[in-house]
Amino acid sequence: MPAKTVRTNRVEARISPSALAIVKRAAEIQGRSLSDFVVAAAQDAAQRTIAETQIVQLSVADQKALVESLLNPPDPSAALRRAKRAYDRLIVKPR
Repeated sequence: MPAKTVRTNRVEARISPSALAIVKRAAEIQGRSLSDFVVAAAQDAAQRTIAETQIVQLSVADQKALVESLLNPPDPSAALRRAKRAYDRLIVKPR
């Protein structure tokens, strides 16, 4: 039998009667308490949100362009060469 999670914090939210009815029905369908259903749904939404900000998804064309630029980088532009010279002037390099 799995160990029960210790719950020490409380979250409260206001919800319209129609939204509450939908959430209660969904919890019943899954055989969960309203509280368990809401917590699980919130955790799923939180994990999706975090994953969306941490994972970069590229189209196949964008993937090919990225790999091509990594394997065959373009020559530095004039602005990049100026920035490098400015960096070298401003930053003291350890010897």
